[in-house]
Amino acid sequence: MLSRPNAALSQIHMQVMWSRLIAVVEEQAQTLMRTAFSTTVREAGDLSAGVFDRDGNMLAQAVTGTPGHVNSMAAAVRHFLDAFPLQTMREGDHYITNDPWLTCGHLHDLTVVSPTFLNGEAVGLFASTVHVVDIGGLGMGPDGRQVFEEGLSIPLMALAREGQMNEDLLRVIRANVREPLQVEGDVYALAACNDEGSRRLIEMMEEFGIANLDRLGDHIIETSRQATLDLIRQLKPGTYHNSLDMDGFDRPLTLAAAMTIGADGIHVDYAGTSPASAFGINVVLNYATAYTAFGVKCLVAPEVPNNAGSLAPITVSAPEGCLLNVQRPRAVAARHTVGHMLPDVVFGCLHQVMAQGVPAEGASSLWIPQIYGGADVLDELGAEGDGPRPEIRPFSTAIFHCGGAGARPGKDGLDVTAFPSGVRTIPVEATESVAPVMFRRREFREGSGGAGQYRGGLGQIIELGGSDGTPIAMLCNFERVRNPARGRAGGGLGANGRVSLASGRKIGAKGRQSVPGGDFIRLETPGGGGFGDPARRDPEQVAADVADGLISREAARADYRVALAADGSLDRAGTQQLRAGGRGG
Repeated sequence: MLSRPNAALSQIHMQVMWSRLIAVVEEQAQTLMRTAFSTTVREAGDLSAGVFDRDGNMLAQAVTGTPGHVNSMAAAVRHFLDAFPLQTMREGDHYITNDPWLTCGHLHDLTVVSPTFLNGEAVGLFASTVHVVDIGGLGMGPDGRQVFEEGLSIPLMALAREGQMNEDLLRVIRANVREPLQVEGDVYALAACNDEGSRRLIEMMEEFGIANLDRLGDHIIETSRQATLDLIRQLKPGTYHNSLDMDGFDRPLTLAAAMTIGADGIHVDYAGTSPASAFGINVVLNYATAYTAFGVKCLVAPEVPNNAGSLAPITVSAPEGCLLNVQRPRAVAARHTVGHMLPDVVFGCLHQVMAQGVPAEGASSLWIPQIYGGADVLDELGAEGDGPRPEIRPFSTAIFHCGGAGARPGKDGLDVTAFPSGVRTIPVEATESVAPVMFRRREFREGSGGAGQYRGGLGQIIELGGSDGTPIAMLCNFERVRNPARGRAGGGLGANGRVSLASGRKIGAKGRQSVPGGDFIRLETPGGGGFGDPARRDPEQVAADVADGLISREAARADYRVALAADGSLDRAGTQQLRAGGRGG
């Protein structure tokens, strides 16, 4: 390209089209959010959207979406092409699956792939994924022992042929899920957003006068691959190790990684990781790869757009049968519980080679209880008396909540932030509008961020139960209850997560749990780890944290060696004396 007479103008032209392509897939994602029925999609943004070349290479992804979805989807489109070669596809075709081993790691994620045609020729494909609120079976909890128990499995198949929806498939879906209207609505939204992406792509191609995406796609992939390699080559070559302990379901688990940095890329090997669990917290390799690659890109190549080229230099391996590479038919419904921890593992490796340091560990794993209600829950709790039982409409919904992110070199951790998943918390009002659930408390959790020169992000306290005395059941998969987020460079631990009932009755952090009518479950999400020596934190900032209710006066003195006057203002002389005496003073 550089040998052409108008090389500079050609480069500019390519960059303009590349930026336009990213805008096209962002409109695809926004269409998905605006047409979806489930709160998990329209409120939380638990989705992905992207455009692919004719060989199934991802050229661009939407900014809106989660790395677990988009990076898994990046490898999934080739599976669709293997089953349905491009030359057999027709305009108006849509193809669907939720196979965890081919796409995004559990049955709740539906992926739809659709071809795009210009003047009768297939020029590319659009793909999109959503997390539906229900897929039948036991639900999105860790209780299952095999994937067959976890819900409806949809093999690679046609969702629509030449614009005609597969009504047989839709009937099967409606018959197998607890919220048929929401789930079917999301299926139509997936097809609609791919159609919108195709329409916008054709407009773009006609505007720029290009007949196919071949040249633009080659430019995107090679430019991104080379940019990523250039950044990797700035790191010191070698192999770096890190491990992380997790609560697990019935036993503690270890995630172990060896990261090898070389001139041709970064390879992460998870040999030494715990064997697969008997319960549904297992991870398939494509999902492990997705979050590993995201962790690397966050620190090494954050400005390089995400596509097949920028992902290619990052490779992952894990022993078959370990927690991060389970085989059929292992249970995988709550795979995020483990998968969301992988960027923390990766960061621990990169901390050894990045002079400026990397963020401390965070809460990381989302707290996503699936909430059920109905006559069966009432029976489960043992209704009193022999009279007729009240009629309770069965329902199913999910809520997304998060703890604090790890402190960063030079900045505090983000409070109540979903990193690495990037999803948004579902507003309380949205959940209460679709299910008989009531939130009576939601606030920052004071003191939950790890102490440090830069404080870890705070978790939150949530109390919820059934409205009007309705009993509910929850599928819990809450992590970092026994293994808090670790700080870096002398920073302190984040607070452990805690789960309890307002009545004082014991309740577990994982598995199906019941909340009697009139009682409330109390979720105290974990805090992020701190970064740097707490005694080096700006005393004025410590005083401000106390004034804002983020830490206590006692923590200011004990953890940060900061003295405060009776009115809450900074006692400079007292602080100087405390810090001069060190932690033993």
